Amino acid sequence: MSKTIVITGAGTGLGALTARALAEAGHTVYAAMRDTTTRNALRVADARRYATVHGVDLRTVELDILSQRSSDAAIARITAEAGHLDVVVHNAGCRSTGPTEAFTPQELASVFDTNVLGTQRVNRAALPHLRAQQHGLVVWIGCTSTRGGTPPYLAPYIASKAAVDALAVSYAAELARFNVETSIIVPGSFSSAGHHAIGSRPGDHKAVHAYERRYTGLMEQVSRRLAAMAPHDPGAEQVADAIVAVVDAEHGTRPFRVHVDPADDGSEEISEVADRIRIHFLTRLGLADLLAPHTGTS
Repeated sequence: MSKTIVITGAGTGLGALTARALAEAGHTVYAAMRDTTTRNALRVADARRYATVHGVDLRTVELDILSQRSSDAAIARITAEAGHLDVVVHNAGCRSTGPTEAFTPQELASVFDTNVLGTQRVNRAALPHLRAQQHGLVVWIGCTSTRGGTPPYLAPYIASKAAVDALAVSYAAELARFNVETSIIVPGSFSSAGHHAIGSRPGDHKAVHAYERRYTGLMEQVSRRLAAMAPHDPGAEQVADAIVAVVDAEHGTRPFRVHVDPADDGSEEISEVADRIRIHFLTRLGLADLLAPHTGTS
């Protein structure tokens, strides 16, 4: 059945791929991005052309996840136009690369503002609608490195994605009695471009140079070796396809986590243990009803 979906950070990369894949699957998709009349005007036009050429319902909406006012306005527009909202996909984010020490506290906070607080702003705008209709789905885009093999020089990004995972797990239980479902998509590293369209580097250049003398070319080495682990990696389209499969699945049957990891860094194995313990612990607490979406309070 066709659903109304908003996906954040949908101007480029995985977000744009997923927005188009969801529209191709027959859904009404709002590709959310900021600066739709200025910096991203060409991307808005591209989305419009794609919708026309392919005969799909792909729309764009101005949404800056750094602003609660913008988040509220975007969700208000979607619900006014479509009459309802069924699915929220938390995709927007930025990737930071460099030695951890070289990031100033302000730069570290900026990564968390985008990757973590951005999801909270969108949730505060969207979840009242999902709770009121007692039906919906929240999809979170995680990262295998938060639990699997953890490459160096990605600490702010990985730490923020670990925080996103913790939020998603807590939200899953808190939304269950409103019949709102949660799925966490956990991508690994992809050799093709487009997974992380936005990145940042640390501002303390003195510290960067000090680390570069001891870790010369480290990130390039990591990238090459990850690519070698998955030489036939078809790209981030795999992740987009996984999101479409989750959205299209029957309500109440969706997987809590889906790993899409060409390099197989071990994250799936660790997550299986963590999620099994979560199920066991909530059951011991007499809160097993929080493990799946439903209506009512028992």
